[in-house]
Amino acid sequence: MWAMAQNSIVLFFRGKLFAEPGKAMMQLLIGIVVTAVLFVVLAKFGAALWLAALIASLIGGALQPYLFRNLRYA
Repeated sequence: MWAMAQNSIVLFFRGKLFAEPGKAMMQLLIGIVVTAVLFVVLAKFGAALWLAALIASLIGGALQPYLFRNLRYA
């Protein structure tokens, strides 16, 4: 299992894990931006920083499977 994870990490950083690396990076960027915007908005509305970070990360993490559902692996 550890070898599989290492192999996936190496392929990811070489840009060979996904069949369409540009699309994968765009989906990843969308998730990061949504999470960051949620964090800033929640913090501006007066939520404690730890609570804003918790909520934003939960929503951002839950969004990733939806974003990555149609990605093809090489």
